Order: sequence, then C-alpha cells, then structure tokens
Amino acid sequence: MYKAAILDDYQNVGLQYADWQSLAGEVEVTVFTDHLFDESAIAERLAEFHILVLNRERTPFPRTLLERLPNLKLMTTSGMYNRSTDMDGARELGIDMCGTEMRSAATPELTWGLILSLARQIPKEDRNVREGRWQGTVGVGLAGKTLGIIGLGKLGTPVARIGQAFEMDVAAWSPNLTQERADEAGVRCVDKDTLMANSDFITLHMPLSERSRGILQADDLAKMKKTAFLINTSRGPLIDEAALINALQAEAFAGAGLDVYDVEPLPADHPFRSLENTVVTPHLGYVSRGTYEVSFAQGVENIAAWLKGAPIRLINGA
Repeated sequence: MYKAAILDDYQNVGLQYADWQSLAGEVEVTVFTDHLFDESAIAERLAEFHILVLNRERTPFPRTLLERLPNLKLMTTSGMYNRSTDMDGARELGIDMCGTEMRSAATPELTWGLILSLARQIPKEDRNVREGRWQGTVGVGLAGKTLGIIGLGKLGTPVARIGQAFEMDVAAWSPNLTQERADEAGVRCVDKDTLMANSDFITLHMPLSERSRGILQADDLAKMKKTAFLINTSRGPLIDEAALINALQAEAFAGAGLDVYDVEPLPADHPFRSLENTVVTPHLGYVSRGTYEVSFAQGVENIAAWLKGAPIRLINGA
C-alpha cells in the first residue's frame, strides 16, 4: 500500500474535488491542513510517504529536503511547473514529478476584485455599514484612469482587456516587453519609470525568478503618485517587502491590494494585517472551484497512471 499526502490543504477540501476512491486498495491518503516552515519538521512528517500532492508552491522542496525523504517516489503539483521545488534534483533522486492544467482566469479575476475594492473602498464601507455607520469614504472611478501592468503575459493580458472595458488607459512594462507585443494587446509600451510615475493603478503579473525578485524597490515606489494604488497577485518577493511596508506606513501612495507575501501563511503579527490602507487576501489567486476541480482530479489521474508504470504530465523528465 502506497502512502500519499495532500499538503497545505488549508480549507480541507482536496478530497471533495476528485475521485480519490478510485485509488482505494492501492493508496492511503492523508490530508494536512496546516503549513510547516521548518525543513526538519517537514522531513519528519513526510518520511513515510511515497506520494506527495502539492498545492502549487506552498511548501518548498529544495534538494536538501528531498534527500531526507527516502520513500518518496512521486510528486504531483497543481500547474505545469513548480518553482519552489528542485525538479532536476527530484529527477536525479529517482522521484517523478507530474503537473496538472490550471484555470488561468482565476488570478486576473481576483486582481480586479482587489482593484475595485481599493477604488471604491468596499471593505471599509462594508465594515461601516455593519458597525452602524454610513458613507465614510469617497471612492475613485476607473474610467479615464491609467492602469499600469508589469508583465503582459497570460495573466497580464486579460487584466489589460478588462481595464480597456472600464475605459482605462492601459500601459505596460516588463524587461522583455516589445512594442510589437504591446500592440497585439492594444496597450502602450512604456519604460519602467514612466509606468511607475504616471499610473493610477499598478498591478504585477510576472513569475518569480532570480531576475524578477525585487523588481520593485524603494526608489520605484517613491515614483508613484500620492493617489495611486499597487496590486500584487503574483508573488510577494517581486516587491521589496520592507520598502513596501515603509511606503504604506508613510502613506507615500494611496494603498495596496495584496494577495501574496514573502512568508505564507502571513505571520500573525505582520504589519500588513493592521495597515488601514491595504486590502489583503490569503493567496486566493488560483483558488477557485474550477481550478481545484481540474488540479485535484488530474492529480488523481497522475497517481493512477504512475501506479501503472506509465506516468502522464511528467514535468521533470529527461
């Protein structure tokens, strides 16, 4: 009997979104709803498991950790890549790693939820009504405002289209963005300084890599309009977190909508939990019923195929 673990299933819903019973008799499944940070604690918890089901990149698996899991034979992750796992190291250690399809619409949708929440101060006004008050803020309209997008890829492009539907002026920048690519999306290609200085809403849609880590620093944030908002639904370390906290505490710009952080889950005493000029969500970008229905179901398919000796959706093959 193989032992499988579903990791970081915060809502304890993983078993609801796939036919795990199809693996009965061959695989015993354990669900972990909490998150461990310490590598030794993770190694101790997972030492007996042969199969791991990863929720995106919530728990990193560097080679040092993989080497401490001698029974591990298969990892299946939501998405067709996992930047927090040493996939080459896994292959060298004889561990197969399989991926799943993802529903890419969920993150752009959340991005716009944060933009609208900031623009119209929806969380604050919801609290006002519930606590007996009435109309405590004056919101901002979107039409005619400038939306600055950092990263015009498969997530940034639909965000741009929605911005255009709101009659916003849409500009974009990334280190590799060309005018031709911007023209295809119908947006203006600008340099980084122009985007930071002229945008009313700035939203990040780039993968995290050594090149993109810290792509926004204190001097970039200092260029923002006093009335501008910053939104990040990609990865926390794209922005220098200390600089962002300082800027928000100083009210250097109007506020931020944040779904991602340097450390997740966000520590209980983190400043983002108490800053009034933020709207914060617990990394909900890809968390939707549609995404879970695909990723968990295909995770079960990955395990079933691997049990038959014919892995599918292998993402760390030679």
